[in-house]
Amino acid sequence: MNHPVKIKNALVSVYYKDNLAPLIKLLNKYGVTFYSTGGTEAFIREQGVDVVAVEDLTSYPSILGGRVKTLHPKIFGGILARRPLAGDQEQLAQYEIPEIDLVIVDLYPFEETVASGASEQDIIEKIDIGGISLIRAAAKNFNDVVIISSKSDYQELETILAAQEGQTTLEQRREFSKRAFNTSSHYDTAIFNYFNQENPLSVFKQSVQRAQTLRYGENPHQKGTFFGDLDAMFDKLNGKELSYNNLVDVDAAVAIIDEFNDPTFAILKHTNACGVASRPTTKQAWIDALACDPVSAFGGVLITNGEIDKETANEISNLFFEVLIAPSYTEDALSVLTSKKNRIILKRKDVQLPKEQFKTLLNGVIVQDKDHTVEGPDAMTTVTETQPTAAQLNDLYFANKIVKHTKSNTIVFAKNNTLVASGVGQTSRVDALKQAIEKAQSFGFDIKGSVMASDAFFPFPDCVEIAGDAGVAAVLQPGGSIKDQLSIDMANEKGVAMVTTGVRHFKH
Repeated sequence: MNHPVKIKNALVSVYYKDNLAPLIKLLNKYGVTFYSTGGTEAFIREQGVDVVAVEDLTSYPSILGGRVKTLHPKIFGGILARRPLAGDQEQLAQYEIPEIDLVIVDLYPFEETVASGASEQDIIEKIDIGGISLIRAAAKNFNDVVIISSKSDYQELETILAAQEGQTTLEQRREFSKRAFNTSSHYDTAIFNYFNQENPLSVFKQSVQRAQTLRYGENPHQKGTFFGDLDAMFDKLNGKELSYNNLVDVDAAVAIIDEFNDPTFAILKHTNACGVASRPTTKQAWIDALACDPVSAFGGVLITNGEIDKETANEISNLFFEVLIAPSYTEDALSVLTSKKNRIILKRKDVQLPKEQFKTLLNGVIVQDKDHTVEGPDAMTTVTETQPTAAQLNDLYFANKIVKHTKSNTIVFAKNNTLVASGVGQTSRVDALKQAIEKAQSFGFDIKGSVMASDAFFPFPDCVEIAGDAGVAAVLQPGGSIKDQLSIDMANEKGVAMVTTGVRHFKH
C-alpha cells in the first residue's frame, strides 16, 4: 500500500545545519508549520520562515542547562499518535497536541568528541537523550511520520517532496526509518564501547557505517563486502578497485611492515612474506627483497615504509604485481608506476588501527587482542654453550618479526637483515624446515651462517639437527617443551647457538 502522507507539521532540531536551508524553504512553500528549539529555531528564522518554539507548545522552558527540551508528551504524543485510531485522535484533541508528520533530528557528535581527546565531562555531555528518543519515536511510527536522522538525507527528502507535492509514500518512510534505527544503534554502540574500554573483549559490539561492495569474495561465486573507511587509510593513486583477496593481503602487508623502522621492503603472496629486506635505501631494499623469491613475487602485494623515487619505480616496474603500498612517492616515480592502468598504487596515511581482531567462527564470533609482541635481543635467553654474536642476535630479531607474520607451522631463515627462505603453513615443523631449505637452495642462497626462527617450540631435536647440518649458526624458538633439553643438547652437539623467548607466535 502506498499510503501517502502530506507533511503538515515538522519538528526540526539539529546539530549540523549544512544544506538544511533549501529543505526548510521547500517545506515552507508547502505550508508546513515548524517547531524547533535553540540554535535551530534561530536558523529557521534566519531563512525568513516562521517557527513555533517548542517551549511555547509545551509551556515548559528548556531546563537543566539544555538537557531537557523536547522530552514532553506534547512532542512525543504528536509523533507517536496512530492516525487511524480514534482513541489516539481523541487524546490529541483533548490535550491540544499537533500531529508531527516530519522529524528532522540528528545527534550530538559523541564519537568526534571522544576522538578529540576531550575530558570525560565533555564526552558525557555529548550523550544525546532527547535526540535519540525523538529519532526512535519517529522511526517507530513510520506508518505516518518521516524521520530524517542525518544531514546526508536532506537532499533526498527535498527531491522526494518536490516530485510528490510535499508527500511521502509508506515505502519511503520505511526506508528513512531503517536508516534512523541504524543511526541510533550505531550511536549506542559507540557509547557502550567508550564505557567498556577496560574490558573490550567481554561483549562483542561493532558498528561500521561505511560499506564497499567488492567485485566478489575469495572466489567469484562468493559475494564480498568491506565494512570500513579505506579512504581514511589510503589514497588510491592508480588501478582497479581492491578485491577481497587484495584486502586480505594488504592487511597482512601493513602488519608486517609496521615491525620495521629501517628502510624495508616486503613482498607478500597469500598473506605470507616471500621477500623481506632492510637496507640503507628503499631501492636496495627492493632489489634484495625481490631476490629472496622472484617466482613467488609475481602477482604479489608490495609494501615499503620509505618513499619510492623514480629509480626504485623503474626497478619495481620490471615485475608484474597487484598492489604497491608506500607512505609517499615522487612525482616522476608515479609517472612510471601509473603507466599500466590496472596496477593498484596506494599511498598510506597515518591512521590508528584496531587493537583487536575478530572473525566469524562456527555459530559465533571469535575475538582476540592483536599480537603486538615481538621479542628483540633483550628478551632472548641463550640456552646453549655457544653464544650468539651481536650480528646474529640482530638477524634473529629480524627473523622473529617475519616468523610472527607467517602461517604456522613456519620456519624462517634470515641473514644480514634479509629473508633467505621460509617454510610456511606446513602440518609439521620438519616439513616447514625442509621446505625452507629447498627454497633457499633453489634460488642459490647459502644457508651457512644464517639464523633460523621458529614460531613454536621444538618437541623433538630433529629440526635442530637438520638445521645444524645445513650450516645454520643460531636458532630462535620460544621454548616450553618438556623435551627442550633434547633440542638444546643437539644444538650444543652441532655448535649452534640457541636462544629462547618464552613467547609463541602461532598464526592460523
